[in-house]
Amino acid sequence: MSSKTLASSSLISDLTNVVGDQYVVWKPEDLLVYEYDGSIDKAPPQAVVLPSSAEEVSQIVKIANRHGAYIVARGAGTSLSGGAVPLRNSVVIALTRLTNLIEVDAVNRVAIVEPGMINLHLSQKVSHLGLFYAPDPASQKTCTIGGNIGENAGGPHCLALGVTTNHVLGLEVVLADGSLTWFGGTQRESSGYDLRGAFVGSEGTLGIVTKIAVRLLPKPETIHSMLAAFTTMDAASDTVSEIIAAGMVPSALEMMDRNTIDAVEPFYHPGYPAEAQAVLIVEVDGLKESVEEQTETVLDICNRNGAMEIREADDEETRDKLWQTRKGAIGAYGTIAPTYYLVDGVVPRTKLREVLQQVDQIAVELDVTVANVFHAGDGNIHPAILFNERNPEEVKQAILAGAKILEACVAAGGALSGEHGIGIEKQAYMPLVFNEDDLEAMSRLRTAFIGESPEDAPIGVPSLGERFNPGKVFPGGAVHGEAYGITAESFRPTGTQDWQ
Repeated sequence: MSSKTLASSSLISDLTNVVGDQYVVWKPEDLLVYEYDGSIDKAPPQAVVLPSSAEEVSQIVKIANRHGAYIVARGAGTSLSGGAVPLRNSVVIALTRLTNLIEVDAVNRVAIVEPGMINLHLSQKVSHLGLFYAPDPASQKTCTIGGNIGENAGGPHCLALGVTTNHVLGLEVVLADGSLTWFGGTQRESSGYDLRGAFVGSEGTLGIVTKIAVRLLPKPETIHSMLAAFTTMDAASDTVSEIIAAGMVPSALEMMDRNTIDAVEPFYHPGYPAEAQAVLIVEVDGLKESVEEQTETVLDICNRNGAMEIREADDEETRDKLWQTRKGAIGAYGTIAPTYYLVDGVVPRTKLREVLQQVDQIAVELDVTVANVFHAGDGNIHPAILFNERNPEEVKQAILAGAKILEACVAAGGALSGEHGIGIEKQAYMPLVFNEDDLEAMSRLRTAFIGESPEDAPIGVPSLGERFNPGKVFPGGAVHGEAYGITAESFRPTGTQDWQ
C-alpha cells in the first residue's frame, strides 16, 4: 500500500519501556508477518507492540499520540476485508496476549473475557457449566473475540441465534486519547444511547477493546444435523426456501457447491456422491419433541427436491465429522489455487437462486474459477474467487469478478457485507448503497467518539479522528489490490464496474 517507514528509535524506546524488549517488533524481517490478514491486501507496519493489559494498551496509545503515529489493533489476523492491514505505516497493537477468561456468572449467563481469547476457547471453557458462546465464524478455531467485535462476525449458527452484536453486553474500550471507559455493562438492557451497539462492527476505527462482557446460552437439549446432496444448485436453493417457508428457523443452514466439494475431498475424504453439484447442511436444535418434528419436515422437503443422499447425525462426534468439510472449506481451496478472494455479499433468500446463477455467469464471462460455500439460510453468500497472486492478470480479473458479484447482490436488494466488514475491500462500492449525505453522517460518528475534528489537528499530525485504523471503510481511504499494482485510476466503480 505504502512504502515502509522504520519506527524512530525514540518510539521504540518508549514502547519498550511499557512492555519490555521482547514484546516490541520493529526489525523489517520480523514485521513481514504483520503485513497481511486473511484478505488479498497488504501493507507494512512501522512497529508492532504486544501489551498484556488494558493499562498497557492505554499507555501505548498515549505514546503513539505523542509520536504522531497511526494505530491498528490486531487479533489473529483472520479478517477477510483488510481490516487488520496496517495502512499509513501504522503501529500495530497486537492483542494476542490478552487471552484471559476474567469472570463467569453462570446464573446470569454472562462472561467477561479479554479480546485476544480465541472464539472457540470460550465455549470450551464454559462447556462444563452447560453453556456456550453462540457466534461461531468458520475461523472460530483461530479468530479472536475482539476481532469478531471489530467486524461484527457471524457464523453458521447465527441464522437463529444472531451475530456478534446480539451477544455482546458491554465493552471496556481505550479511546483515542488513551482513556479507558465502558460502554454497556453486564445486563441485557441499559438506558441511554447504545454506544456498545455503535462500537460493535466499527472495524477498529473508534477505539480498542480491552475487555468484553458477553452473554452465554444454555446448550440445547437435543441437536440433530442433516446433510443432503443434490444434483443441482437450483434444487438445493429451492430446498432452503422451502425450509424457511415451512415456518422453521434452523440453527444452521449451509451450502457448498461442486468446486468446494472437489476442494474438500482430498483433505477430509467425505465421499460425497460424484454427481452431486451441491451439498446442504441443516441443523435443528431444542426440545426433543420439537427437534424430531422439524427433522421430519426437513427430510421430507429434501426428498421432494430430489436429494440423492442424506446423512444424519445426533451425537457430537458424528456431527463434528459432518461439519468438518464446511468448517474447513476455505483452507481446502489451496488444492485448486494458491490464493483466494472471499466475497461477502448478502441477498434476500428469495433471490438466492437468481444471484448464484449470476455468479456462475460472471465466472464464465471473466474466465475465473469461483467456489461457493455460504450461509444459505440468511442469504449471506461467500463466493471464493480462486487465482494465482503472482499473475497480475489473474489478480485483476479476481477483483473485477468480486466487484461484479457485489453489484449483483446490491441490485437484488441485498447488502455489501454480512460479516466480513468493509475494510479496504469494499469501500469503493459504498456509493452503490449510500449517498454522500449518508457517508458524511457516518463519518461524524468518529468525531463523536474521539472528541476532535480533523481540522483541529496540527499540520502534519494525524487527527485523533483518523488515528485508529486509518484508510478503512470510507471511499478513498485505500485501493483494493494496490499491493498487486492496482490503482484508483485503472479501476472505476461506476455501477457497472469495468477496467479502463
